[in-house]
Amino acid sequence: MDIPAILISQYLASLEMLKQTIIACPESVWNAPEDTNKFWHTAYHALYFIDEYLQYPPQEITPWSKHRPGWEDFPAPPDGEYHAKATLLEYLAYCQQQVKQVLPGMDLAAPEAHGPLSVFELQIYSIRHTMQHVGELLERLGSRTGAQIDWVGSIRD
Repeated sequence: MDIPAILISQYLASLEMLKQTIIACPESVWNAPEDTNKFWHTAYHALYFIDEYLQYPPQEITPWSKHRPGWEDFPAPPDGEYHAKATLLEYLAYCQQQVKQVLPGMDLAAPEAHGPLSVFELQIYSIRHTMQHVGELLERLGSRTGAQIDWVGSIRD
């Protein structure tokens, strides 16, 4: 059983589903003033933590080139600025490449990468975290626009 290949497949599937929600999101929902956690911000948050959890140990984390400190956390930045859809799709593509490049060489047996989580468990946690936000965003899209996305079970290169 090739555990890194399975993790890559599931990461890429979750990222593809996140990509579908981003593409389907109209401007009226992207930064809707009534949302405490804006659509763009929730998607950015999910991407940021994929990026971070692929980079361990924590003292060696290098944020994405367009990262703005604090923008990964909730609530959204107070200054009214936000990332455009094209920027988040760029970040998503970057995360897809990171998954493909980093996971094959990752020491999945390393203990305690994030609190009590091993490196292996952290990767499963990260995929679950992403899918929790995909579900949240899809529910928002579905209730406001009727949008749906396709289920992606796996992606094999």
